[in-house]
Amino acid sequence: MAKEQKQVRELQEGSYVNMEDKPCKIYAYSTAKPGKHGSAKARVEARGVFDGKKRSLSQPVDAKVWVPIIERKQGQVVSVTGDDAQIMDLETYQTFTMRIPDDEDLNPEDEIEYLEYEGQRKIV
Repeated sequence: MAKEQKQVRELQEGSYVNMEDKPCKIYAYSTAKPGKHGSAKARVEARGVFDGKKRSLSQPVDAKVWVPIIERKQGQVVSVTGDDAQIMDLETYQTFTMRIPDDEDLNPEDEIEYLEYEGQRKIV
């Protein structure tokens, strides 16, 4: 598995974190001062990279969390059929089929960038 452990205080907006065993991108991060009976707490708001669900996490800043290592890769569109596109990885020349996002308009020969994590892929 491509993931590493970090403390909650090392997270920041725009980085990734595993929540409910799903890779999520952080869009809000805030901390609360240490109180009379405890340590500082952090609140992390994130959205799933592949499923789009909102998730939140509230933990002490010195707690450990898993951070996924998501690879950003280059590909070329080979063909487009309906809502799916056949993509060829420009590094390994492997071909696979991916769902085209609603806001994208892809044509054969287009070069794209996509995210990959544990067999899941998404066009960015």
